[in-house]
Amino acid sequence: MSSIAMDRRAILATGLALGLAGIPETRAAPAAERVHLWPGVPPGGEGLAVRDETVQRSPSGPPDDIAWPHVGTPAMTVARAASPNGAAVLLIPGGGYTRVAVGRAPSKIARMFAAQGITAFELLYRLPHDGWKAGPAAPLQDAQRAMRLIRAGAARWRIDPARVAAIGFSAGGHLAGQLGEHVDNAAYDPLDAADGQPIRPVALGMFFPVVSMLPPIAHGQSRRELLGANPSDALAQAWSLERNVPASMPPTFVCHAADDRTVKATNSLAMFTALQAAGIPSELMIAEKGGHGIPLIGADGKPHVWFELFKTFAARHGWL
Repeated sequence: MSSIAMDRRAILATGLALGLAGIPETRAAPAAERVHLWPGVPPGGEGLAVRDETVQRSPSGPPDDIAWPHVGTPAMTVARAASPNGAAVLLIPGGGYTRVAVGRAPSKIARMFAAQGITAFELLYRLPHDGWKAGPAAPLQDAQRAMRLIRAGAARWRIDPARVAAIGFSAGGHLAGQLGEHVDNAAYDPLDAADGQPIRPVALGMFFPVVSMLPPIAHGQSRRELLGANPSDALAQAWSLERNVPASMPPTFVCHAADDRTVKATNSLAMFTALQAAGIPSELMIAEKGGHGIPLIGADGKPHVWFELFKTFAARHGWL
């Protein structure tokens, strides 16, 4: 794309908020380090009055099992590794672009990475329906800013700025894909020294991702929320990841469950086909069963095998 303008089980994911010297930081929970992405009003927010709003995802769920239908203050939550090995990961939650499904404190997935020496950053990003001037590019602005802030804060978080990966889940997988496809195309004007940092992740993970905005495989909710009720074919193609893989795309790991009834596995198949056609180092894993949002941390506390497969893949490309 030359310029960036402007089912219920889709509400899934992981992730939230970040920190950098000079940027206001708050404590959401004893173990949570949160940092706002932008020093003032986010890009294209002048004149808007968007306030952060949360809802419980389940009446019987724990207090922090929340989602954000409105995000006025995009941020990251940092799960610091007790014994950092220098690697870091940006985790991008899903929610069908209608809300962001992430708690205030680090998730199980973030804590899992931190326990392995990998500092995790969970992203709380803005949603197009709140009227940001950038429209569908507002979430991408936040993801790009997050990557730059992570690298700018490398000394603070004891990470290697060359070893920052990104993983997205469901609609967050689409945002992760956009991050990978626009490594040479910033979605906002630079604000400060942090914006001199690279955007490109060393490796990318797309877990049960939304990929296409084109029927018949598009996830209807994500398409409507991102592009509107009746987007033109040109607009839908511009935001379909499988149509826009550049030569600069990071090495990408894609995984899905064949029986996913919310986001069709053909999204991942289309993405992998496009990655291969573009000559991008890539790997595809399709499970027979699991549905949408297969539990990534089991009841026994053990991570899904997909995480180990991703780690092995990303390690080959310099992450670990």
